[in-house]
Amino acid sequence: MTSKIFHLIKITSVTLITSALGLEVWNIYLHLHNAILPEKLNFALWFGTIALIAHGMEGLIAAFNASSRDRNPIIYGIYTFFVGFVGLQELFARSSH
Repeated sequence: MTSKIFHLIKITSVTLITSALGLEVWNIYLHLHNAILPEKLNFALWFGTIALIAHGMEGLIAAFNASSRDRNPIIYGIYTFFVGFVGLQELFARSSH
């Protein structure tokens, strides 16, 4: 893939993951105050939860593999959590060059 597509994926991913985090926090806040999320947002909440779990696993994979590729594991894990598979691809492409 071209770097232009990677850049677009990164921007989109960061925006959507941040939105999913915000929706999760809002849902927790509503539950703490005995309220519920509007029914129309339930699908977005479930979709966001799945995306957060997937990105969390990608972040863990990146964190465990970053030190063997001369990267800071915590920083690269967080970076990969937000940008998704593009971060993993960048990490593993470094070792093949």
